[in-house]
Amino acid sequence: MKHLTLQVYGLVQGVGFRWSTVQVAMDCEVNGTVENEPDGSVKIEAEGDEMKLYAFLTKIRQSPSPFAQVKNVDYSFSDNLKNYKKFRVIG
Repeated sequence: MKHLTLQVYGLVQGVGFRWSTVQVAMDCEVNGTVENEPDGSVKIEAEGDEMKLYAFLTKIRQSPSPFAQVKNVDYSFSDNLKNYKKFRVIG
């Protein structure tokens, strides 16, 4: 199990990005959270099997919402688990 933190930049607010991210997380079998940030980006925290997290990251980079435009994704992996039980939208 690993923890993945992502900061997603581009046209990612007001276009269904967070809800599409929930579907991708369920498909990839990862748990965590997604939330809008004041600077217009979206923050995602996800936990799960490392290979599933890489699949999740790949799908987020490709933009899960057809209306969003992902410009850049900053991410980092860690061993500091928060033990999420499901994937949910914050805010």
